[in-house]
Amino acid sequence: MSEQSRRPHRPAKPYRRPQKDPVRILAFEALRAVDERDAYANLVLPPLLRKAREKEGPEKFDARDAALATELVYGTLRRQGTYDAVIAACVDRPLREVDPPVLDVLSLGAHQLLGTRIPTHAAVSASVELARVVLGDGRAKFVNAVLRKVAQNDLDGWLEKVAPPYDEDPEDHLAVVHSHPRWVVSALWDSLGGGRAGIEDLLEADNERPEVTLVARPGRATTDELLLEEAAVPGRWSPYAVRLTEGGEPGAVEAVREGRAGVQDEGSQLVALALANAPLDGPDRAWLDGCAGPGGKAALLGALAAERGAVLLASEKQPHRAGLVAKALDGNPGPYQVIAADGTRPPWRPGTFDRVLMDVPCTGLGALRRRPEARWRRRPEDLENFAPLQRALLRTALDSVRVGGVVGYATCSPHLAETRAVVADVLKQYPDTELVDARPLLPHVPVLGDGPDIQLWPHMHGTDAMYLSLIRRTA
Repeated sequence: MSEQSRRPHRPAKPYRRPQKDPVRILAFEALRAVDERDAYANLVLPPLLRKAREKEGPEKFDARDAALATELVYGTLRRQGTYDAVIAACVDRPLREVDPPVLDVLSLGAHQLLGTRIPTHAAVSASVELARVVLGDGRAKFVNAVLRKVAQNDLDGWLEKVAPPYDEDPEDHLAVVHSHPRWVVSALWDSLGGGRAGIEDLLEADNERPEVTLVARPGRATTDELLLEEAAVPGRWSPYAVRLTEGGEPGAVEAVREGRAGVQDEGSQLVALALANAPLDGPDRAWLDGCAGPGGKAALLGALAAERGAVLLASEKQPHRAGLVAKALDGNPGPYQVIAADGTRPPWRPGTFDRVLMDVPCTGLGALRRRPEARWRRRPEDLENFAPLQRALLRTALDSVRVGGVVGYATCSPHLAETRAVVADVLKQYPDTELVDARPLLPHVPVLGDGPDIQLWPHMHGTDAMYLSLIRRTA
């Protein structure tokens, strides 16, 4: 009798249909949209969650499901650089040779293993089941093998293995440990002015989930009204700010639904307030927001202008964004106008305005808490692409303000190439100007820098890293 005939017959395992996990499937769909369409998670995730809440049956989301899906998406995106380094140590090929959908499932699994309290067995099995549903059985086996290797160490253990020692390569060490591209680490470090503690605090703050901050638009809502909401506390610095400390759903706030309040980072509010409070020589009747989309600063400026009997012109190049500005300003207590116009070729006459805000397009490196995927999407060459536009818009602002009036140049980036370098270059062409010390205009806000400009920071102020320089025309 042959050896094969002596072996006991083992019936084949019956096929088991993959178990669908609506939470992880939704998180995977959000990551694929970010990867395939260059979408932003903060725009993709809300409609996916809304659709999931509207479903009936076992796929209907409750609050805990929504919270887990949100954590999986944002946590994976924030720590993508770290997880890539860990996964690379667990596969036998370069990461660029791993299909992006497979890498997304691996990253989701790595975050559950290394960045959450989900038990190891549950994190691996749930990720393998997700792979069976969205990738097929063959790739699910690969996912299972890789994640079992990932599970052999906790996050600190992996960082000891995959991050170079700080003393040998400090920038690369920080890049891996804190999950930022090396060039971003270098740029932020330069902007801070050195010191290990400061840069580590900043990078870690970029990886924290930011609070939802509301603005009570003057003449339309009050902070007292917003503070009646659950888990609402006053803002740290802006008199119009209210923070929702437990996440909160802004759409559930009546004043937000009615447009009397809005979602606006406190740093953005402070930029508008500093410009509005800057001292002028002469009248104060006409204000301009020259890059007004999507409308948060314009709505606050419009309300502040109305209190003084001034008129705001809000200009935005993209028509659909101009529509968002009009929506934000709808109901403003005083007169205003919204137009779609190219700020580098303005339709208004020179010297028309008393106050001008030019919050220019930029890399957005100051808002990495809210848009974590931007850190992986941006490249150093983007700075060169933005530079001519930023300078052109600042020149427009200086041409648009009257003698004695004030211009505010703002960016949501602390990168020196987008902040002080732009101001210094442009002012060489405008000798009849002077820098205004902006720090006294925000008297309760600490650590604003050496002046006369202002740089806000997530780790110091709990805001986006907004920059503001105020410039007065003297002749």
